[in-house]
Amino acid sequence: MLRVVRLGSPRAPGEGLRIGTVRRPPRGVPKSEFAARDFYDVWLPNLAPSEALLKAGQAAGDERAWKTFARRYRAEMQRPEAARLLEVLAALSRTANFAVGCYCADESRCHRSVLRALLAERGATLA
Repeated sequence: MLRVVRLGSPRAPGEGLRIGTVRRPPRGVPKSEFAARDFYDVWLPNLAPSEALLKAGQAAGDERAWKTFARRYRAEMQRPEAARLLEVLAALSRTANFAVGCYCADESRCHRSVLRALLAERGATLA
């Protein structure tokens, strides 16, 4: 089963491996402490928005801007390398427990909400 989480939040029982789908590692945290502080066990920036798109998403102040961000992020995730990763994660979710996530406090204004939808569209088993 796949969970979509806020990185840095306490892990759920049985959550399994936590994958960071973020552009940058957490600031001020030594790499050796990423997992212990509940950020992530493995970093997978390939599923994060591009740097320019990330900035656009963070600046999205209204629904129209957010929908533009979501559309553009979906387009980035159609690239073959990203699409293959999404397929792998969706397939793994049917046999293993793990989580993917980002730092944003509000999932509804975070790429992880779109990532959740993309994985569901590929048949992922979601918590």
